Parts: sequence; C-alpha cells; structure tokens
Amino acid sequence: MQNDLSSLDRFDRAILTALAEDGRISVTDLARRIGLSKSPTQARLKRLEADGIITGYRAMLDPIRLGLDHVAFVEVRLTDTREKALAEFNSAVRRVAEIEQAHMIASNFDYLLKIRTRSMTEYRTVLAEKISSLPHVANTSTFVAMEAVKETGLLAPL
Repeated sequence: MQNDLSSLDRFDRAILTALAEDGRISVTDLARRIGLSKSPTQARLKRLEADGIITGYRAMLDPIRLGLDHVAFVEVRLTDTREKALAEFNSAVRRVAEIEQAHMIASNFDYLLKIRTRSMTEYRTVLAEKISSLPHVANTSTFVAMEAVKETGLLAPL
C-alpha cells in the first residue's frame, strides 16, 4: 500500500481534493476539473482506489437533522494494555454503533471515544450498558460537547 504523499503528483492530488469536496462528481467532470482526458483520469482513480488511498465513498449525513445532536467524548482507562487486551477492546468498540470515533491516546488514559446519541438519557444508557462493559475498561470520564465548531473530513489541499 502506498502511503507517501510525496509520491502523488499534482493530478493525483487534484483528484483527491475534488473527490473530498464532491464524491459524486462524474469521471467526465473530474477529468475536466483536473485538466486530463477521461481515460487517464479513470486509470488514476482506479489506481488510487487499488492502492488504498481512496478507501470508499459514502454519503455524509447531518446528525443534527437526524436527531443525533448529543455528543460526548469519553476518556477510557483500561485495566490491561497488553496487545491481546487492546485487540479485544478494539474489536468490541467496532461493534458499538454509537461510537463514532475511537482513538488510542498517548496520555494518562488509553482511549478517547466520540459518542453520538439523541439525548443525555440515551447517552447514560450507552455508557452504562455498552461502554462500561467493553473488555478491560477500568474507568471512564465524560466530556459533553456544547457545540461543534468544525467537523469535516479531509478537505485541505494536498
């Protein structure tokens, strides 16, 4: 898998930038936008997908309009941080729908989770029944977000 940004030329970067802004752009419009013909644009697009740089396409949903406006960040401390315990925790986290993001952190706690629910009541249930029962959880601390100032995917120019 290619992971070196310096190996991407200006056309590859232009493709990635355009797709980050509009994942539904047609190949014809994409080719016109980056200044190549359709065939080489399509070949580059397939290569970026095959190399794992483009990992998929999805609709971006507005969580507020869907009633999912309660966001909490949860610090999680584990009882065990050996590889087997981390793998068990990671696997269990992937199965909890309300966990929007999970990051292993180099700090005085082990993981930072972003949880999205409809209300504080629903969050308390998720915390009690799902988060606290994840493998190897010693304790948690919750921080409730009051407002999302910025939430985007990767949109910076490459």
